[in-house]
Amino acid sequence: MRQVSLEALVRAERATDVLQSVGRWERFPELAPHVESTTVHAAHPDPDCSSSWELHFRSGLLRWTERDEFHVDALEIRFEQTDGDFDSFQGTWRFAQRGADVSVCFTAEFDFGIPSLEGILDPIAERVIRETVAWAVTGMFPDSEVLDEELSKPGESASVPTTV
Repeated sequence: MRQVSLEALVRAERATDVLQSVGRWERFPELAPHVESTTVHAAHPDPDCSSSWELHFRSGLLRWTERDEFHVDALEIRFEQTDGDFDSFQGTWRFAQRGADVSVCFTAEFDFGIPSLEGILDPIAERVIRETVAWAVTGMFPDSEVLDEELSKPGESASVPTTV
């Protein structure tokens, strides 16, 4: 099981507004170059939210469908793959008001279920997922900052790589 995480700070916004914006999965293809497509089958406030994703990965596409749980009162979105290329994939988006700003924490765990290839596939998938989250958040909120040493230095504006 491989873990991936990313934290960002969105300036001068309300946490519930940021959660609602981030949860608009249909916007991700226009914001993040790794995202080929997203299909929203049911969106919040529907209790049975789900979406399908296609991300550019190596020389093809990484595909999955996930169940999305919006817990607006807890400032959290949880997701879990129900079908797709991963053996397992689940995670959480957490939002917290920090004065006038909003902390966005994305965490996920995934496993392709192919131990002999995990040294090759896992680092690539981790990078693609982290860059996708960073691109989406900074695209939605241009005054945001990625607090991730591999994608930007804390205290500096996000400079998200565009490599696939």
